[in-house]
Amino acid sequence: MTLLTNLTQRIARSPGDPKVMRKGPSSLTDADQLARTLAMFSFGLGMTEVLAPGRITRAVGLEGKEGLIRAYGAREIASGIPTFSIDKQVGLLMRLAGDALDIATVLPALRKDNDRRGNAALACVALIGITLLDAIAATRTSAVHKRSDAPPRDYSRRSGLPRGVEASRGLARRDFTTPPDYHTAGTLAESL
Repeated sequence: MTLLTNLTQRIARSPGDPKVMRKGPSSLTDADQLARTLAMFSFGLGMTEVLAPGRITRAVGLEGKEGLIRAYGAREIASGIPTFSIDKQVGLLMRLAGDALDIATVLPALRKDNDRRGNAALACVALIGITLLDAIAATRTSAVHKRSDAPPRDYSRRSGLPRGVEASRGLARRDFTTPPDYHTAGTLAESL
């Protein structure tokens, strides 16, 4: 079992609960698991960009862009939230748009006079790789969660009564007998 499972068993379970020996299969598809992994990556990268933008800008030769990197970190965190939700496509599309911004921001660092040009090149390669993963996740989750192209069913002619409305009138009154223990002595009017 994983470390996270062991920790949560000690925290979230009552002392009398049976111990979980092994987990069952996940109901998440591969596309959903990839989206979840990318959401966790978004949170991690976003926190790093918010808390340490100077280290990132110095590493790739983009000094003076700390505020922009901090804003990109907030965007990463914001795109991670819907990526964890039911509407994963929204978060993944936000991530794709953010990837394009990130690449556009790092490209100027590839200039010849930048002494951190190698780091900027590695950052570009990593960004392109993440962009491809985001595109794959967006495509696959859209395919998995795609709504049917079939026209919606028309239930307007259904009444919910299998024998029709007229045959059902008074049916409950005819077939229902009140149990003896539901009977009371007298009526409410008599008791007043």
